[in-house]
Amino acid sequence: MIWEQLLSLKRQGDTSKRLRIEEADTRLGFEVDYDRIIFSSAFRSLQDKTQVIPMSKTDFVHTRLTHSLEVSVVGRSIGRLVGKKIIEKYPHLKEIHGFHMNDFGAIVAAAALAHDIGNPPFGHSGEKAIGEYFSIGKGQQYKEHLTAKQWQDLIEFEGNANGFSVLTSSRPGIKGGLRLSYATLGAFTKYPKESLPKKPTKNIADKKYGFFQSDKEFFKEVADELGMISNKTGNDIGYERHPLAFLVEAADDICYTIIDFEDGINLGLVSEDFALEYLIKLVKDTIDTAKYQTLTTKEDRISYLRALAIGNLINDAVKVFIENEEAILKGEFHHSLTDKSKYKAQMDDIIKLSVKNIYQSREVIEKELSGYQIINNLLDKFITAYNNNYEGKATNYDMLLLKILPEKHHLEKENLYDRLLLICHFISMLTDGKAVLYNKIVTA
Repeated sequence: MIWEQLLSLKRQGDTSKRLRIEEADTRLGFEVDYDRIIFSSAFRSLQDKTQVIPMSKTDFVHTRLTHSLEVSVVGRSIGRLVGKKIIEKYPHLKEIHGFHMNDFGAIVAAAALAHDIGNPPFGHSGEKAIGEYFSIGKGQQYKEHLTAKQWQDLIEFEGNANGFSVLTSSRPGIKGGLRLSYATLGAFTKYPKESLPKKPTKNIADKKYGFFQSDKEFFKEVADELGMISNKTGNDIGYERHPLAFLVEAADDICYTIIDFEDGINLGLVSEDFALEYLIKLVKDTIDTAKYQTLTTKEDRISYLRALAIGNLINDAVKVFIENEEAILKGEFHHSLTDKSKYKAQMDDIIKLSVKNIYQSREVIEKELSGYQIINNLLDKFITAYNNNYEGKATNYDMLLLKILPEKHHLEKENLYDRLLLICHFISMLTDGKAVLYNKIVTA
């Protein structure tokens, strides 16, 4: 892979080449990507979607929206630092093509901003609830009518693939969704493969899948434009990662490791003594002990350590990326950046404690259980109504229920897979609160 191709400004539907050197510095194409994401309704819905603590009324606990903003900020910093090194190593990128270090930051910031945009309500349990509706619930009845890959898309519903669809799917009058640059779409896609074969290798790019069967042809177009390296044979589609996807992933890993931990501390799920013991290990080389001792509140002490920890992890991620940049461009680096971090043991310790004290806390488990029931019920009601309407046997109840669907989902879908995916997409775009409300309506 080569950087001048990987930094493509092309958008879906373009009929002419977009050159960086011709871009207006007042409104760079990669910055337009960020703007389009942040003004989208799908991004706004993240303000009422679970990050760790579902439906928390505590104002300092993160939602998917605040998490995404923070990942974007961290991603921008990592991207700029990497961009500076890349431009220094390959001066022709600036001298001939007009690229700047901030372009890398802008791409990573936009992709990171959108990294959770396809996640269903109620956190990762939302993905599992959709998948299990089909694998062990009433949705099993559709299996014999779908291909193996279409079925796999449903039984292991993936927020990353749904996010790619949110960003790129066309509808009447709206060609190409948000029409983001291909560079941003490449950086967004952590798992550039279809749902089968499942985990064919230990390559990090094969851990999950990144696009539905309905989006496969467009993803191939994006990957080919970017010069991504194909790593599958026959009828299977898969690629080595866009290099900047490693930076988006690192920003997410850093934020959920440190900031979810901070939420747990502020909620009292993790004691301050534990917090200090774990965070000090990450910051012992950079902490200003005199400054730290002047901080009188727990919140200020934890905030100071959190900022230092994130800074150290950013610098380490940049170091790992630059050291492995040539292997990454050849498609020969198969790990996350944090897996190769000098702080990996410390991060693993924090995550282990978070799993025990935060992710498996009673409040989280109770909300995830209710989320399972709500999503299962909504899927069953809306899929039944939508299919009955398609088959010309809709009841009055079905017709009333379909009126709840947003106008953009009032689409005729001839294919069963497309109909099922449309309803899954509708459910996935609900906020936690809206899902609860709709569930009350359909069970009244």
